[in-house]
Amino acid sequence: MSSARKRLRVPAGTAVAFQGELGAFSQRAVYQIFGHNIRPTPCVTFDEAFEKVARRKVPLAVIAIENSLAGSIHQNFDLLTKHSVEAIGETYVRIEHHLIAHPDALLTAIRQIYSHPVALAQCQKFLRKMRRAEKVSFYDTAGSVKYIREQELRTAAAIASADAARIYKMKVLRRSIEDNRENYTRFLAVALRGKYPQGGGKTTVVFGLKNEPGALFKALSVFALRNIDLTKIESRPIHGKPWEYLFYLDLQSDIRSRACSNALRHLREMTLYFRVLGSYPTY
Repeated sequence: MSSARKRLRVPAGTAVAFQGELGAFSQRAVYQIFGHNIRPTPCVTFDEAFEKVARRKVPLAVIAIENSLAGSIHQNFDLLTKHSVEAIGETYVRIEHHLIAHPDALLTAIRQIYSHPVALAQCQKFLRKMRRAEKVSFYDTAGSVKYIREQELRTAAAIASADAARIYKMKVLRRSIEDNRENYTRFLAVALRGKYPQGGGKTTVVFGLKNEPGALFKALSVFALRNIDLTKIESRPIHGKPWEYLFYLDLQSDIRSRACSNALRHLREMTLYFRVLGSYPTY
């Protein structure tokens, strides 16, 4: 990870969209990038968060882009390309899962455990011990805590963050139940293109190539020739064009540098489609 900055300054009260309910890990990412003086705006889906920015209903959104264990969130790579937005910052959130229930609930009485499918998958060792409890997939970790609270369920629990337990005044039955403690999610802050200055320790681009021998090797060589480190490469199918792909790259480089700008100019010359998705610092 590149050296982190403290906060991205925006006016107090600025609305920032994120996927999930209040108390989601995404909300923590919002605070890490913008501080606590903004207005977190929950969205049920990633599509909704992107749409709110694209339609100018909110100026900013923070979206999950990859998890250190589960890998990339492919839907959000597609949404970055679909909408006229760009990344203006990134942050990493340590994912620590807790078993959360109604204040009157007992661990021995739990018969359902709700959470997002990824969270359930990341707590398999603990869940195997809860043999009498049904595992129920839900759209959001914090949303599952909210649901149990609203329904006043005493025999159900949720897997979510400590923030969710605090916000909905629930009880943590078991702490840190995740299988792997090296569990982090990377988030990107996005805004309409041209609204914020570009530049920082990382640059993300997407491009398409002719389907010919050596095309990808030639494209990547523009960075090797300039000693630019590639920290990630991801291919995504082009909708409506079977067996054709877009390539997403993360570069450990600032678009304002001569080496980076020259490499991208060189890359643009050999691509059918090219777009810079952002050059940004880590917060």
